[in-house]
Parts: sequence; structure tokens; C-alpha cells
Amino acid sequence: MPIFTVKSYNMPQYPNRQFLDFETPIKELYEQIDATKKLAEKNPKIDYTNTIQQLEDSILEKRKEITSNLTPWQRVQLSRHPDRPYTLKYIEKMCTNFVELHGDRNVKDDKAMVGGFAQLDGETVMIMGQQKGVNTKMRQMRNFGMANPEGYRKALRLMKLAEKFNKPVIALIDTPGAFPGLEAEERGQGEAIARNIYEMMRLKVPIVIVIIGEGASGGALGIGVGDKTLMMENTWYTVISPESCSSILWRSWDKKEVAAEQLKLTANDMKGFGLVDEIVPEPLGGAHWDYQEAANILKGCIQKALAEFKTKEPAERVNERIDKYCKMGFWEESTI
Repeated sequence: MPIFTVKSYNMPQYPNRQFLDFETPIKELYEQIDATKKLAEKNPKIDYTNTIQQLEDSILEKRKEITSNLTPWQRVQLSRHPDRPYTLKYIEKMCTNFVELHGDRNVKDDKAMVGGFAQLDGETVMIMGQQKGVNTKMRQMRNFGMANPEGYRKALRLMKLAEKFNKPVIALIDTPGAFPGLEAEERGQGEAIARNIYEMMRLKVPIVIVIIGEGASGGALGIGVGDKTLMMENTWYTVISPESCSSILWRSWDKKEVAAEQLKLTANDMKGFGLVDEIVPEPLGGAHWDYQEAANILKGCIQKALAEFKTKEPAERVNERIDKYCKMGFWEESTI
């Protein structure tokens, strides 16, 4: 009987792979591959190798076609794709000798925020970020990547530790926002985020920020101040989610696609506004198609950014960071 090999994309294989509505043509191609394999089992004398190869090539072409015509709302959907790699997956694929550090030394260990020392091609770095969880139980434990005040205080503790040992900081952002619950506000959610922004602005070590998924509101800003901000191709970064914006302006979630368009939240929009410095390309169809390739691309961009800033004196780096953020935004000065 002929032996067929399906190209490995280093992520959940079909039928465990999940598809968004606009990825349906890709799913149909996989179903055709499955049907062809079943024919091969029933007719072992017929060679279906070329047919399967053509279908696999069609999958690559379809991924390319879909990626080149994405709307802002579709990019939002890709940033939330259930198969998309999260912070710990990027750490696993990019780093070695990761030692996770826990707790804020005050309240508790916030599972929505992870971080610790690791080696990036032999260089010790402090790497951190929000972690959403890979299944229902883990998502509940991680609070869907929505950190409490202790999560941001934990991140600040780790950044101060990195500063003490003169190690660069890498922050991976992927959150629908800081946790908005009453208990979070009682413990000082706003103060914790504001404190992080203030302290990150004057941290003496290089800081590289990467938006790897959702970058929403103060939840992103709490670990989002740095010397260089990278934004992956199929992510979003704005003050509010499209659904929440739609519910405020139109009293319904039905206008979320319009809201996504009007919010100008894509990587290209953010780069045009000068709010991010570089767009990180993703594998065809999105990072969820090839974890290792996505990590390799991101790793190269991070290393380039670190090389750019680590040779500068701390005072120069801090002054440039402050100037960078002071120049953001659009305004007019009155002559009166």
C-alpha cells in the first residue's frame, strides 16, 4: 500500500486543528486529503501520491490568498485563534533554560502573568507576558490572560530584578485587557498599571515589547513601555476591543466589524501612527500554522532590537525612551 506523508506544520494536526469561518476553504482541502487517503486504502494498487501533493500545495496557496486579503476584523479573529501560540509557547520555541519566577511578594502569584529568566542564544534575558491557557481548564486558571494588580506588580518585580543584574527585558503582550472585577479595583488595578508605566519609562536596561496577540487597553500598557515595540502581523493594539466599542456606540455587538475598521487597530495602522516600530511577519495564514517558524522570525527581530539598544549608555537609553513616548500622538498648539 502506498505511504503518504502530510507536511508537518508543527501545530495541532487535522482533524484536531480548528478553523475560523474564513478558513473554511482550507478545511475543505484537508477533507479532500482525508477522502483521498481512504480511497488509497480501498485501492492499494492505485498511486494517489501526486493527488495528495497537489492538495497540499493548494493548501499553501489558499493560506497565501487568505492572508493577503484580511479585513481588520479577520485579523482580530486570527489574534484570538484557539491554535495560536501564546507566551509560554514562544518562550519554549525561542529560549532555553527558562526559570519561571512566581509571586508579587504581596498578595499572590497571578497565573495570567508569567515570566522569568531564560537564555536567548546564550544571552540571559528576563522574558514575561500574559498567558491565556490552552484549554478550558487552563484558561480559567489563567483568567483568560487578564491580569490582576498582583500580576502587574509581579511583572514589575521581575523587571526590577532584571535591572539589578543588568539583563534586558522582553515583554510579550497578549491580553483582552486587565481584569475589570471589583476585587481588582479594590486592590489598586489602575495604580499598578500606572506604576508599571512610570517605572518602565526609566528602567536602565533595554526593553523590547512584542504584541503577539491581543493588545487591549491598560492591560497591554501595563507591560507595554519599551525602547522598541514590535507587533506581529495578525494582531491588534488599541484602547478597547471591537465588541466593547460596538456595544458602547451602537448598543449592540453586531457592529463589531465596523468598529474594528474604525478603530484602526491593525499592525499597519499602528506603524503608520508611529505607535509601534516594526511589524513582524508571520507564516502563511498566521502564526498558528507553524509555531517554530513564527518563533524563529520573532526571535530574529528581538535579537536585532536588543543589539541596537544594549550598546547604549543607560542614561542615553532612558532619555531616548522618554522622547519617543513624548512625541506620540497628534496635536495642535494654539497661537493665542
